[in-house]
Amino acid sequence: FNKNFWYDFLKSTDINFGKNKNLESKHILIEYVSANPTGPLHVGHCRGAVFGDILANLLSFVGNKVVKEYYINDYGNQINQFVKSVYFRILEIKDNSLFPDDQDLYPGDYVIDIAKNILKKNKLFNFGNYDLIFNDLKNLCIEEAMNLIKDDLKKLGIVHDNFVSENYIVNQKLVERALDILKKKNYVYEGILEKPKGNEVDDWEPRKQILFKSTKFGDDTDRALKKSDGSWTYFANDVAYHLNKIERKFDLLINVLGADHAGYLKRQSSCVSALSENKQKIISKVCQLVKLFKSGNQLKMSKRAGDFITASDLINEVGKDSVRFMMIYRSNDSQLDFDFDLVTDHSKENPVFYVQYAHARICSLFRKNKFEIINEKKINLDFLNQEIEIDIIKKIAEWPKCLELSAYHLEPHRVPFYLYELASLFHTYWNSGNENDNLKILNENQLELQSARLFLIKKIQLVLKSGLDILNVTAPVEM
Repeated sequence: FNKNFWYDFLKSTDINFGKNKNLESKHILIEYVSANPTGPLHVGHCRGAVFGDILANLLSFVGNKVVKEYYINDYGNQINQFVKSVYFRILEIKDNSLFPDDQDLYPGDYVIDIAKNILKKNKLFNFGNYDLIFNDLKNLCIEEAMNLIKDDLKKLGIVHDNFVSENYIVNQKLVERALDILKKKNYVYEGILEKPKGNEVDDWEPRKQILFKSTKFGDDTDRALKKSDGSWTYFANDVAYHLNKIERKFDLLINVLGADHAGYLKRQSSCVSALSENKQKIISKVCQLVKLFKSGNQLKMSKRAGDFITASDLINEVGKDSVRFMMIYRSNDSQLDFDFDLVTDHSKENPVFYVQYAHARICSLFRKNKFEIINEKKINLDFLNQEIEIDIIKKIAEWPKCLELSAYHLEPHRVPFYLYELASLFHTYWNSGNENDNLKILNENQLELQSARLFLIKKIQLVLKSGLDILNVTAPVEM
């Protein structure tokens, strides 16, 4: 392409630059975080939370209608143990009872805080017979835990549209309905599964169970739906939840899972294929582990028994922007090393700082000199003939394709990569003006040249702002 092509392209960029008006809009449900309501979010949850949220923003930006959902796992043994833990902490506070030495209970200090909150808000509540008060206490515990989680999410800049309760799914008899559908399709039978290899014996027992033929859909083993004692497996509830998703008629379902749930991919897609006769599209994205480093040393996630480095700890130390940017600065299927020293460093090595600083530098230049670009049509871009200037225009031209590919492949890490590359070009351009008068952006003796260069960096700022908005990372006007 000749230079005029690039100049025309630059002039065509506006606030909607990068949005594909020709893209067919889809109705998408993205479920992410879905941490058990048994305490605050820990660092491990941060990556999936940020990945899911930025993916939702990205899909929305390119023209899709996106619903952000959180599945509350408020049913089953983990919740029961959590409620029991809070109950014993309440007795400890009220009656000086000793907290039992039981490995199944939750020992963290936050459990004491939850117990104190429940006591404070429910002064007339009779905490006598555990069995009699269990359901009421369970609701109070889940409410307190979800308040902690929502506070953490808010600090991360995350707000979900929907919260769907596992308990609700079970109480609405959706599990029975899902089972009936699978039975009618002949995807259910009674049998004994082979014992799984290794330590993972999820819902396995050497007795007859109600099983789902998930191997028909590519899974490596059939899956138990109902145990021999008549109780539902966790997977059965998950099947019912996915039936609920299917019935809400989305074009695409996206599940964001942690590395510890990677084994759920096939069984989830199998049940969706079976329930929808392969009509419902579902994609699962797995976020690999995060390792924390400080002063060159890897930090332990657990601070002491029952306590762990929380999402809140991380945000308080380095800020929301650094957490969001760096948690997405690697492909989700690669392990991520989060370096405290790097994200607090004011240098090129810190991508968050480098991108934000580029935006702030441009804003400061316009603000301090009271520049305004009033009539873009009159600006003569023929003055932009330096190699670095053409490189910048070409990089700006890549932005729509970057967004298109990021959305198509569900790979939001491409966005911060691109922003860093664009910011690097800008800083090189800015600094070269300090070394070479011919490359100075401000040149009062050549106002047409100055106007063209101001126009160029204004377009850089527009794209940086657009990208940072997708990441929900602050685009500062000064630093």
